[in-house]
Amino acid sequence: MAKSIELIATATFGLESVVAYEVKKLGYEVSVDNGKVTFAGDANAICRANLWLRSADRVLVKMGQFKATTFEELFQQTRALPWPDWLPADACFPVEGKSVKSRLHSVPDCQAIVKKAIVEKMKQTYKKEWFPENGPRYTVEVALLKDVATLTLDTSGVGLHKRGYRKLSSQAPLKETLAAGLLSIARWYPDRPLLDPFCGSGTIPIEAALMARNIAPGIGRQFAAEAWPVIPKELWVNARKEALEQEKRELKLRLYGTDIDDQVLSLARYHAREAGVEDAVHFQRIPVAKVRSKQKYGFIVTNPPYGQRLGEAPEIEQLTRQLGETYRTLDTWSCFVISSFDQFERFFGRPADKKRKLYNGRVECQYYQYFGPRPPRPANPAQATVQANT
Repeated sequence: MAKSIELIATATFGLESVVAYEVKKLGYEVSVDNGKVTFAGDANAICRANLWLRSADRVLVKMGQFKATTFEELFQQTRALPWPDWLPADACFPVEGKSVKSRLHSVPDCQAIVKKAIVEKMKQTYKKEWFPENGPRYTVEVALLKDVATLTLDTSGVGLHKRGYRKLSSQAPLKETLAAGLLSIARWYPDRPLLDPFCGSGTIPIEAALMARNIAPGIGRQFAAEAWPVIPKELWVNARKEALEQEKRELKLRLYGTDIDDQVLSLARYHAREAGVEDAVHFQRIPVAKVRSKQKYGFIVTNPPYGQRLGEAPEIEQLTRQLGETYRTLDTWSCFVISSFDQFERFFGRPADKKRKLYNGRVECQYYQYFGPRPPRPANPAQATVQANT
């Protein structure tokens, strides 16, 4: 395995800059493109990226990239890549594929050719004619875009949104990676109150607690690359030890989740316990129209029902209007709402200060951003330093 590895952190459309910031925080230089952030690192970078990236979907090893307009080009250039540097003789290596605006548009054919090319390369190295594929899993992807093929190995296994704490699901769950992205875009600070008035199973406030306490989102789960012989086990042990040493479990927070459904609130409390942050989030059954707070300079970050998932249009209009009325009682707060409801601003009662296109699954949404006033500067300079470093 090469000392310097080219890695790709995949990202939901609209979250690329958030993922790039997270990768930079880990100490790596990045290159940003649609749906992905590319960076170079060593084997340790695979461990740290999987453990720490909050908004990325997966971490991939970039095996190669080349132009391929014929099946022969795809076969020969795939076979030329250093697959045995990564794959042991017993590797299980299924091939997945996608093709966009490319002459090689038959994905099953591309998958079959890539599989055959890898097998031929493995035969040369291991001097075998047949491979049992009963060992560690190395999912290969061939992605064709405008006749350029990119071949990768998936180090994550199941997507990085699977933190391990959400073992039960509500009717319309928000992915953990998107929830973390919403919080990052909002620039919420842990010394400020945070409220999700449509909290459902609790993803947004739980992700806020993990972020504030610097708990690595992947600390409670396993990754495909942990079974790869090419990555020493001690790298994973050391990366987890480093992560645990950086946690701030005692940090006091003001995080609130409200909803009208007792069943999903029960799920939310269960998920908070599983995530180890049950003491950080207060969940309560309150309709959005009755939500009030005496606290100042807080943040609303929420994912309300918006038609494609739950409810009918009149209900969505009423909930949006009620959310707007509640926000007007919180005149020092900021409000951030992801919604696909195209009349959101009209029923909320005012145009957004800023909007950003995001996708919740396959649903195109806008992230409506309403900025409240900045809190006054603390009189104590030491306190100001604490806030700046949070």
